[in-house]
Amino acid sequence: MLTDTIIEDERWVQAGLAAHAETAARATLTHLGLDCASHEICVMGCDDTRIAALNADFRGKPQPTNVLSWPSEDLAAEEAGDPPFAPTPEDEEDPHHLGDIAIAFETCTGEAQEQGKSFASHVTHLLVHGTLHLLGYDHIRDADATLMEQIEVEILGKLGHEDPYRKEIGPDGS
Repeated sequence: MLTDTIIEDERWVQAGLAAHAETAARATLTHLGLDCASHEICVMGCDDTRIAALNADFRGKPQPTNVLSWPSEDLAAEEAGDPPFAPTPEDEEDPHHLGDIAIAFETCTGEAQEQGKSFASHVTHLLVHGTLHLLGYDHIRDADATLMEQIEVEILGKLGHEDPYRKEIGPDGS
């Protein structure tokens, strides 16, 4: 298994977090040409209270968020818009730990409802997004955000999910 899923909020069991995490991580690494067997990711399914505490501790933002990620190494590209450096597993027998992801149930549920998306599609998007962060992708600089969003859309499309960034166009064209 590429992902090791830790459940802190039992609602994630019913929601199938372990399956979503494995699917999203495998699709992301495969899309980028990385060997899934050579890497591992830890995913924690938690609630808003827990993720707010993590967000406060690690980002200085004491409020819930949908997903957080902690890469095990800095793979970010030096030039805006360039792809990050590829992770390099040191030992073929021991999978390279890419990092950890935490995802909050209430925030994900609320966002999916607000955006008119299925919960499964939204969670899959957030897990792809978090996995890309572990691989050095980011969205702080505009060119990096464009690259990251493009890759997310490609991966989600291969998984049968709609473009999460697509704006709905009304009947009048606006």
